[in-house]
Parts: sequence; C-alpha cells; structure tokens
Amino acid sequence: MGQFCQTERDGNLFIVTIDRPDRMNALHPPGNAEVAAAFDEFQNDEDLWVAIITGAGDRAFSAGNDLKYQAEGGDRSAMPSSGFAGLTARWDLSKPVIAAVNGVAMGGGFEIALACDLIIASDNAKFALPEPKVGLAALAGGMHRLPRQIGLKNAMGMMLTGRHVLASEGKELGFVNEVVAQSELMDRAKQWAAMILECSPMSIRATKQAAYAGFEAGGVRAAMEGKYEAVKAMIESEDFVEGPKAFAEKRSPEWKGC
Repeated sequence: MGQFCQTERDGNLFIVTIDRPDRMNALHPPGNAEVAAAFDEFQNDEDLWVAIITGAGDRAFSAGNDLKYQAEGGDRSAMPSSGFAGLTARWDLSKPVIAAVNGVAMGGGFEIALACDLIIASDNAKFALPEPKVGLAALAGGMHRLPRQIGLKNAMGMMLTGRHVLASEGKELGFVNEVVAQSELMDRAKQWAAMILECSPMSIRATKQAAYAGFEAGGVRAAMEGKYEAVKAMIESEDFVEGPKAFAEKRSPEWKGC
C-alpha cells in the first residue's frame, strides 16, 4: 500500500489509483515519484500487459500539479525523469495505458490522460489546461499532445482560454473514447482492457510503438519503412506462430507475450 497511490493486479491487468483525494488527487513531486515507480513496475513486469490509471474518490481524476505544495516551497527534487505521474515523458512504453477519468482532469491531470492511449470518462468529468490563468504553461506535453489529437484550432481554443470542457464535448472533439455514468466507469475501463487482452500483447506493443513513432517520421512512406523493435519482437515471438495456428484450428489463442 503506497502513500500517494495504490496498485492492483488482476491477471495481466494493472490498475494504478492516484490516492490524494483531499487534494483532488493533485500530485506533488513525492506523489509523482510514487506513481512513476508503479509504472516502472508495470513496464518491467512481463506478466503485466495493460494498465488503467484513475483517481481515488468521485470528485477528481487529478487536479494536476499541487500548486499549494509549490506555493509553500515544498521540495521538488523528487520529480521523476519519466514526467508527470511517470507517464508524460515515458517515451519507451509500448504497453497500452487506459485513463479512467472519474471527475476533474485539470492541467497536469489532463496531461496524464492525454499521455494515455485511451480515455474513458465519467459523465461528470471535466478537462482543461488552465495553466496560463496562474502564470504557468502546460509543459508536461499538453501543448503538444492536444493539437495532435484534436487539431490545432480546437486545441488553441482550449489552451488560450483555459476553458473547461465537459466529457461529452471531449468525445465530440475526439480526445475521449467513451463517456459513461460514473458508477459504470471502472467496469467499462476494464471491459476496454479485456478487449485489448484478447489480442496478442506482442501485436499490441508493435502497433502502439509503430503508431507513435510513425508520427515522428514525416510521412506515411517513411513511417512504413521505419524499423521498430516491438515489430521485430512480434515477428520473432511464439505469439506470431500461435495466432495463425489457433485460427486454423478454430480455437482461442493462448498468448505467451513472448
């Protein structure tokens, strides 16, 4: 049991819960370091294939940076190199992460969600990058991820005003995959995870790595001709043989993840 986050294992699924409900799950450097350690565990454990991140309580996913802690002059030396919540700068993570957004996702909290591969939001969720209102900027990837996910004009409309966007609008804009009642949020996030877990984890990692790295290639041809370690690992894996074999034998595949 952690001080600032809790983790749970459910087979190949790993659930991380930011646990500072008294601060609306805002994170300070020690909290960021603890969540980062949880995602180190997820990344390095071969038996963990999909993760869900959510917030404790029913008010907030994460209100972002703990400004009160910052204003009080709290020690910031524990900030992890892998970024806010250990996710926003974790560039080498090829395993999928689902954000189950159960309320407010502001500033760094929204940036955590944007760094995930899917966002499942409760119907009371709110999103914003309000940093300019307090003299700051969305430096944990928000300024770069949001335009790439919803287009420049839509993103600038959020970033230059700091306005709050409800989950329903987030779905329309395209950064939310699905909106559900709060009472159904974790069940639905687990259902999305289960759909991913039906697939070969080697194929999932190859897909994620190639899709994200492809954005850096400058064009479709360059992206397709790129070399991706996760694709190489997939081709050399037991799963690469098991999938077609199971299909031919009309049975469910038994994925090894190697």
